[in-house]
Amino acid sequence: MLIKRARFTEPLPSEITPRSLFESRREFMQQLAVGSIAASAMLDSALAQNTAPRSKLAARANPAYFAKDKPTAFADATSYNNFYEFGTDKGDPMLYAGSMKTQPWTVRIDGEVKKPMTLDIDSLLKVAPLEERLYRLRCVEGWSMAIPWVGYSLAELIRKVEPTGNAKFVEFTSLADPKQMPGVGSRVLDWPYVEGLRIDEANHPLALLCVGMYGQTLLNQNGAPVRVVLPWKYGFKSAKSIVRIRFTETQPHTAWNKSAPSEYGFYSNVNPEVDHPRWSQAAERRIGEDGFFAKKRKTLMFNGYPEVAALYTGMDLKKFF
Repeated sequence: MLIKRARFTEPLPSEITPRSLFESRREFMQQLAVGSIAASAMLDSALAQNTAPRSKLAARANPAYFAKDKPTAFADATSYNNFYEFGTDKGDPMLYAGSMKTQPWTVRIDGEVKKPMTLDIDSLLKVAPLEERLYRLRCVEGWSMAIPWVGYSLAELIRKVEPTGNAKFVEFTSLADPKQMPGVGSRVLDWPYVEGLRIDEANHPLALLCVGMYGQTLLNQNGAPVRVVLPWKYGFKSAKSIVRIRFTETQPHTAWNKSAPSEYGFYSNVNPEVDHPRWSQAAERRIGEDGFFAKKRKTLMFNGYPEVAALYTGMDLKKFF
């Protein structure tokens, strides 16, 4: 008998590689489907890239956007990632993203704007003073981190290009280069990766155009050289390695919403009252807190950022999930 399988099924939380494996070189290498010598060389290279000095960024800490959480350890934040362009395992981005070239890099900004432009990364850095903000970021799979990001409010860039009255949404497109990104050859998603926001969401001061973390430029596995960070939404809304920002009159067709619309709504706000069809969203596991089997913490509405609630006044947040 033929069994029809879904086009793509995201792994259950129980299937996610435990953090403890990343702390054990021997166990981690045993998980790699390559020879032991190649695995050792690959892991050594990845670890060397993680610990290599990065360009420091001159950024002032903004106390208005600094969560009281304990920051996640740098080693955890850079080794346990979702970046499907490099593979679906949490360790794949660290292993395979290091060879991605981030210089030169340009971002095209166009669509419903009066001043379309293409900016290189140096120009993006000069749009507004850089700030360090400690944001929580929660993954739909049930884990979270608290990371000191570096960047500035996306609204600063939006003002620079002057959206027209027709601009109702902002669409973000990530790099999709199969020569540099082995995951792009898979059928996990329709590439390139696309995400989107309503323009009022994009203009909220919390929406961050991000160029660094922990006081330094981003590592490739974390979305170098430029990404967005939207702390009140699930992590997959925060597009990485952005090459285009387009202003549109109609709602963008986003990657996960196209792939599984019953599971991933356009808004994707952190809402513990709306379960994922295959698991609860009421609790989460903070990476780095006393091991994989530690008691989970309660998930907060909008991930603990109530100041965004006014954006959704009058909306049924179970219908517009």
